[in-house]
Amino acid sequence: MHDDTYWMRRALDLARRGLYTTAPNPRVGCVLVKNDVAVGEGWHQYAGEPHAEAHALRAAGDAASGATAYITLEPCAHHGRTPPCADALIATGIARAVVACCDPNPLVAGQGVARLRAAGIAVSENVCQAEATALNRGFFRRISTGRPFVTLKLAASLDGRTALANGDSQWITGAAARLDAHQHRLAADAIIAGTGSIIADNARLTARYPTDLPSRQPLRVIIDSRLQTPPDAAVFSELTPILIACGETVPAPTYPAHAELLRLPLADGHIPLAALLDELAQLGRRGINNALVEAGAGLAGAFLRAQLADEILYYLAPCLLGPDARPLAALPPLTDLSAKMQYIITDTTPLGTDLRLTLTPENPCSQAS
Repeated sequence: MHDDTYWMRRALDLARRGLYTTAPNPRVGCVLVKNDVAVGEGWHQYAGEPHAEAHALRAAGDAASGATAYITLEPCAHHGRTPPCADALIATGIARAVVACCDPNPLVAGQGVARLRAAGIAVSENVCQAEATALNRGFFRRISTGRPFVTLKLAASLDGRTALANGDSQWITGAAARLDAHQHRLAADAIIAGTGSIIADNARLTARYPTDLPSRQPLRVIIDSRLQTPPDAAVFSELTPILIACGETVPAPTYPAHAELLRLPLADGHIPLAALLDELAQLGRRGINNALVEAGAGLAGAFLRAQLADEILYYLAPCLLGPDARPLAALPPLTDLSAKMQYIITDTTPLGTDLRLTLTPENPCSQAS
């Protein structure tokens, strides 16, 4: 006999099939099990379409009656674009539900589990909770703080340099590291970059990662307080949406129709990053759960100084570029070592000749304003 952890991990595998498509909704998987056999499986694929439980119940048919439902997130209990999944589970007569974690959405927040129990269904909670929460960290962050989960992507040499003094940076890292970065782009709901990088690198900001899973391109966000990005820049050659954050009164060039201007009051001549993140997370307009920042030294330093980066992906290349090469991040000088920014390495992954470090702040402050 397989235990609850076994079946929940199967449900988590299903949930990951929605890795690139479910936003602003969470990634959810469901397995219906009877007599230690999966009789129905499903996962949420796109916002506005049936939830994981609905797919699993449809696949199981009459076999759902008396089954145990393994669900990676508490079933919804409200009418949104789809009917309540808790009611569907009750109607089909499941005997038991195993839930990985509670849904923080105030419209659910324990009501789905309560409804199942009120109908006489036994419920077990918090099975594989850490894995399920990590899968939807962006959704949890947006719901709880009103801002997306922010990952800052950096790539540098052993001596912390990102490009030669003349701007040449193609390529410091190898093909495996660059492909990995494109996978992280595809999993993000938005890619944020400064206009300096857009112009210098002739960047398109698209995700070019081969996958058999359903996928869509993330929103491309350009921070350009003075609207210096030329209308013929390569970033506009791709017809997926672009959001350009700029000052309230700066004159606008004629940009293509798929580019939208987000006008914000400037702070000391710069786009206020916290206000930008607040705007991105607004469910009625954008509902961004996960934002990936790909920036030069100036913008990277701004995110770090404002304590707005929840995670750093640091691609470390085994080379040296010398003291005249461009630095990793523009940070103020320190006179006291106790003021250093301290991070915790949570993962190290070799990628060809390079190494990817995943880091989180020792003292997370992602709600900084």
